[in-house]
Amino acid sequence: MFWYAGLVLAVGAERVAELAVARRNARWSAARGGIEYGRGHYPAMVALHAALLAGAPVEVWAAGRSFEPALGWPMLAVVLGAQALRWWCVTTLGPRWNTRVIVVPGLPPVARGPYRLLRHPNYAAVAAEGAALPLMHGAWATAAAFTVLNAALLAVRVRCEDAALASAAGAAPAPPVSPAGAA
Repeated sequence: MFWYAGLVLAVGAERVAELAVARRNARWSAARGGIEYGRGHYPAMVALHAALLAGAPVEVWAAGRSFEPALGWPMLAVVLGAQALRWWCVTTLGPRWNTRVIVVPGLPPVARGPYRLLRHPNYAAVAAEGAALPLMHGAWATAAAFTVLNAALLAVRVRCEDAALASAAGAAPAPPVSPAGAA
């Protein structure tokens, strides 16, 4: 269990690093007229990710879940692959990457790196990691809860991001969502 808690803490530290990159990139976007969309769902996203990182080790400890190598090692590979995909997204988007939906008007959507293969590769990484990280050590209830809640959240997030990108590209305009908005 000790090594698993360490891994979850490392993923948490990676999330903190992401937030630092996102803050820097938000300043870059704001300096270029960037518009934020979907502020209303952002706190739910942060809460869900925090709950994943807290829930997985708590479930392992409270329910006495053991490490099963036949499941644990493949799930570790998925977690590592998800991290690689996430940072491929971050480096491909450069200063345009963010944990928030911030679009700089006039910039075309990125169509290189993982974005030439998937429309929203970062969300694929999040979904894979959200299931695999708890399953590594048998926290199946946390994996199931995160997967269901994340699917609902991503339904909102992807619609918001697609509308924001369409608006920035000059397609059907989508007004920014107010901080109290649901999208």
